[in-house]
Amino acid sequence: MTDKKKVSTEIELTIDIIGGKWKCSIIWLLGTEGVKRFGEIKRFLPEVTHKVLTNQLQELEENNIINRKAYPVVPPKVEYSITDKGETLLPILELMCIWGKDYSEIDYELITQLCKNDKKKNQFKDKLPEVYL
Repeated sequence: MTDKKKVSTEIELTIDIIGGKWKCSIIWLLGTEGVKRFGEIKRFLPEVTHKVLTNQLQELEENNIINRKAYPVVPPKVEYSITDKGETLLPILELMCIWGKDYSEIDYELITQLCKNDKKKNQFKDKLPEVYL
């Protein structure tokens, strides 16, 4: 396997594990605020449906990113917490937050102008993040 293929596969594996509309938010919540019950996670993510939240929690548990602890009581009590492996994702998620903030501040009109006329690139060079130069 070439190094490029290996990196691509590792990136795809990571995306497969943390991909899903709510997974990163779940990991972040449990990693920064500690143990939570299903209802607490649901309140943190009010737009997620019960079914989707259940599925994403189950997938994260299957991948050893979170723990699920069920107590033998009535009514049922289940708590979710982050695993050691899940904690290793927190610095990555923090970088994603920073990247998202930077991305949301990009001047899209400026990018459009650059795409239309590459000769203007030097005129706007000081206004663009390095990645666009």
